[in-house]
Amino acid sequence: MNANASTALLTDRYELTMLQATLRDGTAGRRSVFELFARRLPEGRRYGVVAGVGRLLDALDDFRFEQAELEWLRAANVVDADTIQWLADYRFTGAVWGYPEGELYFPQSPVLIVEGTFAECVILETVFLSILNHDSAIASAAARMTSAAGDRPCIEMGSRRTHEASAVAAARSAYIAGFAATSNLEAGRTYGIPTVGTSAHSFTLLHDTEREAFEAQVRALGPGTTLLVDTYDIPDAIRTAVDVVGPELGGVRLDSGDLVSLAAEVRKQLDELGATSTRITVTSDLDEYAIAALAAAPVDGYGVGTALVTGSGAPTSGFVYKLVSRAGDDGAMVPVAKKSTDKISVGGRKSALRRRDANGTARAEVIGIDQAPADDGDDRTLLVELVRDGERVHKETLEDARERLRRSLAELPLSAMQLLRGEPAIDTVYEGERQ
Repeated sequence: MNANASTALLTDRYELTMLQATLRDGTAGRRSVFELFARRLPEGRRYGVVAGVGRLLDALDDFRFEQAELEWLRAANVVDADTIQWLADYRFTGAVWGYPEGELYFPQSPVLIVEGTFAECVILETVFLSILNHDSAIASAAARMTSAAGDRPCIEMGSRRTHEASAVAAARSAYIAGFAATSNLEAGRTYGIPTVGTSAHSFTLLHDTEREAFEAQVRALGPGTTLLVDTYDIPDAIRTAVDVVGPELGGVRLDSGDLVSLAAEVRKQLDELGATSTRITVTSDLDEYAIAALAAAPVDGYGVGTALVTGSGAPTSGFVYKLVSRAGDDGAMVPVAKKSTDKISVGGRKSALRRRDANGTARAEVIGIDQAPADDGDDRTLLVELVRDGERVHKETLEDARERLRRSLAELPLSAMQLLRGEPAIDTVYEGERQ
């Protein structure tokens, strides 16, 4: 969306006022390391899913202060003329390392590490946090839903419940987390995600009879279409649908009521009418708990909207972006950390691996401080190089991310798949001296 539009003003004002102050006092060029991490998972969650890295790298490519942005900053008196001149020449020249999309994260995981001068790194804070906080929250909720759904496909259909740009990003995150398709056409165009959709209740209500509505839909979309059968009386709608299409009717959708009992009744009626291969899709404010409750019901797929695009109760991942190391007067890197109550950070440049036992089961998130943690032979390195000398070096497909998440989830202890509230599935362990 808005390809090649500048992302430079997706920035909080204090980032530019800090820039101005450091340009004046000479500290803007100090080598610095920033880290993006979550102090904790959303309450009761056992893991988080990283998503949005590809969008973040796209945003970095477009982070340019063009004439329009500079003129507005000048007119709004945000920063002084020297700072505006510095911004006019801005290009990120540093390095970025991070957890790739589809990877799991836990409390204190160094999800993103940004290295460069203080000035060039600090002004990226808001846009990086905005993308990863949103996309990872959606992917984390979506992964819980697809885990609860098992082999049954989930369809993302929450566009009308969120901001229009967030809807596209949410569809992308849900696809990474295993959703099969989206109703959002822009997500289909931009990211190549399969799109699906047939009709709403208004289509049925438009016609004089439900039969006429079904006949019109089948003429337009073919017998494999999915008919919405809960506008009036469900048993009558099922009889009409099979009568119109025959036993080759592709599917029916239920959007209200007690879905567990209704699905059983509809399946029984379809089978009695000979439509034994007709699929049953359920929608209606589903979340991971409702999907889990439908596990024993004769349901073939789920359509998920509001709960998905709002993170199912956790609309943000709680990521923060903190300076953890900077050059001293002698040029040597010095660990720095925030000590505020309940908001502490750990100083030093991090590295990370997933400690696994001999069976391949994850046992700990091991974080090294200014040194790589020791691999005991069964472990897996987590950080990958994303940007080198200001140039993007990491490119992969959404299919790569989907497969990574599948493998990462398979590593976790079985208890991690429980929907009951609990502690993180694995502990976070530091190696090296904590500052």
